[in-house]
Amino acid sequence: MSLDTIVRTCLRRRIDAIALTDHNSVSNALPLQRLAPFPVIVGEEIKTTEGEIIGLFLTDEIPRGMSPEATVEAIHQQGGVVYIPHPFDRVRRSVLRTEALMEILDQVDVIETYNSRISFPGDVLTAIRFAEKHGKLKGAGSDSHVFWELGNSFVEMPEFTERDGFLQSLAQGSIHGKLTHPVAHLASTITKWRKKYMKR
Repeated sequence: MSLDTIVRTCLRRRIDAIALTDHNSVSNALPLQRLAPFPVIVGEEIKTTEGEIIGLFLTDEIPRGMSPEATVEAIHQQGGVVYIPHPFDRVRRSVLRTEALMEILDQVDVIETYNSRISFPGDVLTAIRFAEKHGKLKGAGSDSHVFWELGNSFVEMPEFTERDGFLQSLAQGSIHGKLTHPVAHLASTITKWRKKYMKR
C-alpha cells in the first residue's frame, strides 16, 4: 500500500486515527504521520528472539533480534507503549511465546484481543480472558496488508493527543471487528514471494 492509498482509504472509511506498525521499520509511519490529516501513531512490529512485540508512539526504529526484555526496555526508553499482537494465534509462527510473555507481563501496556487475521475465533476468546485476568488494556488490529483490510478491526474510543491520553481513552474503548477474507492472506503471500524473488 502506498501512503496516499492509506490516507484515502482511511478518509473514505471514516477512520479517525491509525497506528502504522510495519515489520521492523518505522520508515513509512514517520512520513505518514506528516502526510495524514488525522492522528497517526508511529509504531513498529518488532521481531524479538521469542516472537513479535509492537511498540507504539515511537520516534526511532528499534532493532530486530533482541530479547523481549531488551525490546520492551527500548520501547519504554522512547516513552512508547508495549503492545502484544495476536498473542494466542495458534497458526502464526511469529507469536510471542507464552513463557516470554509472562516474563515481561508487568511491562506490557496492551494485549491485542482481536486481530482480523486470526484463523480461529477461539484464540480471540483466549486473549480476552488473559487480558482480563491480568488487568491489561485490550486492543484490536486489522493487521492490514492490503488496502481493503483497513478498518476490519478498530477500537471506538474518545479522542486522544499523546501516549497517556491514548491509554486513558483505550480504557474507555469498545472493540469492533471482523475476520479477514482468505483472499487477503493469498495476496500477502504473493507480495512476499514477489519481494523475495524479484530482488534476486
